Amino acid sequence: MDDAAFDHRRFLANLSHRPGVYRMLDADGGVLYVGKARDLRKRVGSYFSGKAKDAKTMALLAELRDIEVTVTNTEAEALILEHNLIKGERPRYNVLLKDDKSYPWIHVTGHAYPRLAFHRGARTARGRYFGPYPSAGAVRRTLGELQKLFLLRNCTDTFFANRSRPCLQYQIRRCSAPCVGHIGETDYARDVQNAIAFLEGRNQAVIDSLVERMEAAAEALEFERAAQFRDQIARLKRVDAEQMVSRESATDVDAVALARRGSIVCVAVLFVRHGRLLGSRSHYPKVAPDTSDDEVLSSFLAQYYLESAPPREILVEQAVEDADLLGEALTGRAGHRVEIRHRVRGDRARWLQMAATNARQGADLRAAGNAGVRRQLEDLAEALELDDVPERLECFDISHTGGEAAVGSCVVFGPEGPMKSDYRRFNIRGAAAGDDYAAMREVLERRYKRVKRGEVALPDLLLIDGGRGQRTQALEILADLDLEFLRVVAVAKGRARRPGSEQLWVEEEAYPRTLPSGSPALLLIQNIRDEAHRFAITGHRARRAKARRGSVLEDIPGLGPKRRRDLLRHFGGLKGVSAAGMDDLTKVPGISRVLAERIYTVLHAGAGTAGEKQTN
Repeated sequence: MDDAAFDHRRFLANLSHRPGVYRMLDADGGVLYVGKARDLRKRVGSYFSGKAKDAKTMALLAELRDIEVTVTNTEAEALILEHNLIKGERPRYNVLLKDDKSYPWIHVTGHAYPRLAFHRGARTARGRYFGPYPSAGAVRRTLGELQKLFLLRNCTDTFFANRSRPCLQYQIRRCSAPCVGHIGETDYARDVQNAIAFLEGRNQAVIDSLVERMEAAAEALEFERAAQFRDQIARLKRVDAEQMVSRESATDVDAVALARRGSIVCVAVLFVRHGRLLGSRSHYPKVAPDTSDDEVLSSFLAQYYLESAPPREILVEQAVEDADLLGEALTGRAGHRVEIRHRVRGDRARWLQMAATNARQGADLRAAGNAGVRRQLEDLAEALELDDVPERLECFDISHTGGEAAVGSCVVFGPEGPMKSDYRRFNIRGAAAGDDYAAMREVLERRYKRVKRGEVALPDLLLIDGGRGQRTQALEILADLDLEFLRVVAVAKGRARRPGSEQLWVEEEAYPRTLPSGSPALLLIQNIRDEAHRFAITGHRARRAKARRGSVLEDIPGLGPKRRRDLLRHFGGLKGVSAAGMDDLTKVPGISRVLAERIYTVLHAGAGTAGEKQTN
């Protein structure tokens, strides 16, 4: 590092020995790396100690131009601040865990007759939550078993409150129909408690309770009811035998293991709750070259568990730096003791081994998939006579219905396939309705102004869904922005309009190129083109639905929020309102004849359905 660019000696001379967080910045003020320290001066000073450094650290110091620090009271506070800064800044030299949906839970609601529900997101509603589960499928399978075992309702409270007879769930023996009084509140509450005990792993207690109820029913000569309890007990024993992993431990445990395949890192998390294996999920964090396994695992644990609900035990294959500190921070967040352990035996050793197997499998599969994408990129470079294999491809498409609610899409592919965090949609504002060329110009101009300002990475290849005209629009926009050096290819469906007959309009060539059907390059082009179609049309449909749902009624004078709500509730939605006659509209409280005529006129103005158009 050039001392003139950053005087580390002067900086260190004034740096505190207190705990805190440091941010390493580049020449433009961008954050290169975020780290925490028990002693800021010692930790930051270690970068300039003159000792041999790995390639990653050398590359980091070569770009370093400044350092900012934040002093904290404790190292635990520094750990949490480090996590928040990494999440917000996403520095490229840190281990970055990709954003993902929150894990799903089972929610037992706080109703007089509680329901069992799938839940994802903040756990703020009344009731109890069980999980997290590794996937939505795991939650739904468990809910299915609970319904068969305990006949608890899964309907919404509104549906429950308005029933006059049992629904289909009662007929197929998935619900005891508390909505119409087929079961009393006391008996239903007992079934709920048994379901909770099942989720907590106390299956024997559930069986004992059912045996007592079966014997009581038999003594009361309620033999059909006793038979139902008998069948419940038999099913519960089968489920218990199939799902129980450990009868020795009823604690909550996550087993975390890491595997590498070249530049690919897979971290597998195995979920065990109350001794029952719920499944696993694999993560593929973004890792700078030469980052050690210790650093990857330590960073993953901090980022992952500071964002989710940690169990009481986290098992890892090797000792983790600052494990005690991380456990302390997680304990404060979770409200119960969290322990990170690596020397384990018995069931815990088997769980850890299972997590390691899943990590190796995930890394192998990702490496095999990436190898396929790499071959496609190499074949594309050869087919289009590119100087280098492209590392970033962007594809654009426009979707609208007769010019209504036009939306443009930009999807991005790289060596690992789709880069979904870089996808973008554009609501078309300035282009005339149905003018596909103008819409494409607007999208490209908005996107590549940001590219020129350095806010977005520069692509190696630009794909446009369409023909020669769309290609011309792209070339003109890029020339205006002094980005004419970018390679542009327009992808048309061809005369047959079948997959495999695509025509590629390459820059200023007078005639389109075609690629052999089934070639790796053509498969890649079809994949990214179809993804751009999907992303554009999904955005268009959402925008169109929102416009038709809200703005039509909102623009009618005299139709306020309450009357709009009453209208939609009375007719079951906007479609029902549109199908209603003026006499029907006047039957809604608050809707006069004059207002009904106004509503009818607005909803039927310009009637006729234009076909949904996906530009080519």
